[in-house]
This record gives sequence, C-alpha cells and structure tokens, in this order.
Amino acid sequence: MTSQTPASRSTRSAAVIGAGQTGVTAALGLLDAGFTVTLYSDRDQRALRDEVPATGTALEFGETQQAEAALGLDSYTGRAPRHTGLSVRIAGPENAELIAFDGTFDGYVGVAVDTRLKADERLTAFRARGGEFVVDNVTPQSLDAIAAANDLTLVATGRGGLSDLFPIDTTRTVYDKPQRSLLTVTVTGLGYDSGVFAHRGPAGGAHSLFSILAEQGEAWWGPYLHKDVGPSWAFLGWARPGSDWETRFAAADSAESALRIVKDLYRDYIDWDLPEVQATQVITEDPHSWLKGAVRPVVRQGVGRTEGGHPVAALGDTAVAYDPVAGQGAQSGLIQAQRLVAAAAVHDGPFDEQWIGEQYAAFLAARSDAAAKVTRLFLSDPEFADIGGEFFATAAVDPRFASALVGLLHRPQPFLAIDTPEDAAAYITQVTGVDAGELLAKFAPAGRFARSTFAPVAVG
Repeated sequence: MTSQTPASRSTRSAAVIGAGQTGVTAALGLLDAGFTVTLYSDRDQRALRDEVPATGTALEFGETQQAEAALGLDSYTGRAPRHTGLSVRIAGPENAELIAFDGTFDGYVGVAVDTRLKADERLTAFRARGGEFVVDNVTPQSLDAIAAANDLTLVATGRGGLSDLFPIDTTRTVYDKPQRSLLTVTVTGLGYDSGVFAHRGPAGGAHSLFSILAEQGEAWWGPYLHKDVGPSWAFLGWARPGSDWETRFAAADSAESALRIVKDLYRDYIDWDLPEVQATQVITEDPHSWLKGAVRPVVRQGVGRTEGGHPVAALGDTAVAYDPVAGQGAQSGLIQAQRLVAAAAVHDGPFDEQWIGEQYAAFLAARSDAAAKVTRLFLSDPEFADIGGEFFATAAVDPRFASALVGLLHRPQPFLAIDTPEDAAAYITQVTGVDAGELLAKFAPAGRFARSTFAPVAVG
C-alpha cells in the first residue's frame, strides 16, 4: 500500500459519483492528495445515515485495513469489536453433521462496521476539509457534463443506469443470475467473551461463526459496530435457490420479522447455536437494521465513456459485484479506491482511457480476480467441489490449515493459482509441511456438533 505524494502543485479536479463508503473514501483520499473534489449523491447526508439500510456487514481484514491506513483513515480496529477467527460447521445432505473447525486469524483481525457510520464520518471530514458535496440525481446525460468539467471522474454507484456505461466482462463473469437470496439483520443482546458461543471453541464470542448446510445455504454471525448502538452482532444468511430458506427469507418485511425468521431457522436447522441466537434483540432505534435481496456476481469493464466521449472509471460495486459470502465486496472496493488515489496522486498526465484501463487491470490482477475466485469456493461452486472438499476436511484435521483457509478471506491471492485437486494438495502440503493425503486420511465426520449450553445472565 502506498501513500500519496502529489505529482504537481497545479490544481487538478475530480468528481466522484456515489457517496457510499467506497465513493466517500476515494473522494476524501483525492482531496487529501491535492485534488479539488466534488462528491455527488442522490441523498443528503442525514438520509444517507438514517434513512437507508447498511449495504451488508462490510467485514474487512488486514489488507483492507492497511489500505485505509495508507489513506490516513480510521480502520475502526480500535472502536469495533474484533474478530480473531472464524468457527465453521458444515452439514451435508439431510443435515448430517460432517465438518467442524475453528480457524484463528494469523497476524490480523477482522472488523465489521456499519457502512452508514463509516460513510457519514468520512463525508463529515470531506466537507470540513473543503470538499464539495452535491445532492443531485446524476444521470448518464448529466454525467457527461460532469466528466467534461473534471480531470478524473469515478463512478461508484450503479443507480440511474450508470452501471450500463461499463459493459460486462464476459470472460470474468461466471454467473448469469444471483446464486443466493440474502437476508441480514443487526441485533443486540450478546457480548463477546469466551462464555458466548463457548461450544464453538475457546475464543467464544471473539470469533465469528459460519455454518454451511448443503441443501439450504449458509449462515454467518459476527461482532459488528452499529451506527447508533455501537458494539452489536450481525447475521447474514444465504439461501440456495428453491430451498426452504429462500421461502423464509422472502417473508421478511421488518427488522422484527427478519429476526423472528432467523430464530426459527436456527431452531429448525442449526440448533447447536440456538441459545445465543434466541438471546438476541432487534435494534429499535434503527428500523433499517435489516435487508433482503440478491446479488448477481458481475465483473464489468473498468472504463466507460459518456455520451460526449469522456472516459470515466468504475469504482467498487459498480466495477465488480461479489456475492457477500466471502466478504470480498467492501474489502475490494476500499482497496481499489486506495490504489486509484495513490496512482492519481503521482500521475503527471491526463487521466485518459489508457490510464484508467491500466489502473483497473492492475487492480484485477492484484486483488479482484483472486477475490472472485475465493468467493466461488465459499459459494460451493461445483467447479471447485473437489478442492473445497479437500480444503474443508483438512481444516478439520490440522489447525494450521484451518488458519490458512480462513486467511483466504483476508488475502485471497494464494487461491488464484489453485485449479485442480492436485494444486490443492500441493497447497495443503506447503502450508502444513505434511503430505496432504496423510492429513486427509485422518479425517472422520463429526457425527454430532457440540451444542450450546449458553444461558443469559439475569440483570437487575
């Protein structure tokens, strides 16, 4: 990660369309790098904070935290409850309890921060430092005038048809539709000590939880920093098409109903974690503390042209939309923003189509291609079924590999070179120092996962 040393004292101008956390981060970074920056949003600052749901849990790890630090920004590791590992449970057909392991993060921590909080604080700093914030519904037509008036224009929203400016990269886009239906809700009622989720491992509530049910989907719980109540917990679930979970998720229409659906889901399918889940409560201060929907994973070309032929750059979800199952969306967007700011700060020339294309190609090679591939692994993509089987079974046997496997969420690059079971075996041996076949021979199905005996402490 590089810091910014402006290439010239002459004033250069930039426009950023979209005031989510990635757009605001890029705008603030460019401002600090000496640009005159205008940030556009279709909502005012109060509405961005209080009238919309958070866009996912935005879990991020060490590489992304380093990118934020390189921009001189708070990574929230001192304010948010920290994730120090990931506890995994995998159930096969007919909910047979097969694989259990607890992967510890090695040399980094995770934090999940409300995107509304982060964007709001960075927008406040942006305006205080002289950035211009414009509330306007930018269209492809009005974008042409904006791009004509600025040296560099970044598009960090797909609203109003702006994503259509960036054609889909068919060589990198694998799916023609969403792979999961999603439901998320943020709650209170749990702490983070070793007595919470103690049945999962000695770290208890310091680890986030991931459960995979082959016939239904995936479920995640993790510590979270909410914009109003502060330290809290977040649930994020993924339902396979045609599953019972998909039907249940579709019925959510409020935070209360979403949490009720989640509690019933754990009663019926994931009872090993049920007592803690039953203890959670909705955040009454925030009616937008839940969200349902679906994301089609898409990689777009990084350069678009306005009606007048002005080049613009795709940023964040506008450039690459990931299924959130592996936590790559927010991370990649922030890393892309930092890389663009660093490159723009030292560039002494036009921000033309060639320059934008070179930066995007470098981002794809450095992060996005690997992040998309790891996402497919955690989505149980059939192409990686044999590799996933090797990886998850080995993680249940060897803690070193468990740590390496969950570490792909932090740094996905090692997975880019793994295409076959033979590649997977070589990676297992590289990580553990033990022959992969020898480790896999030790694997035995869990049979039955440990059940929680958690009982909330009475207050008063």
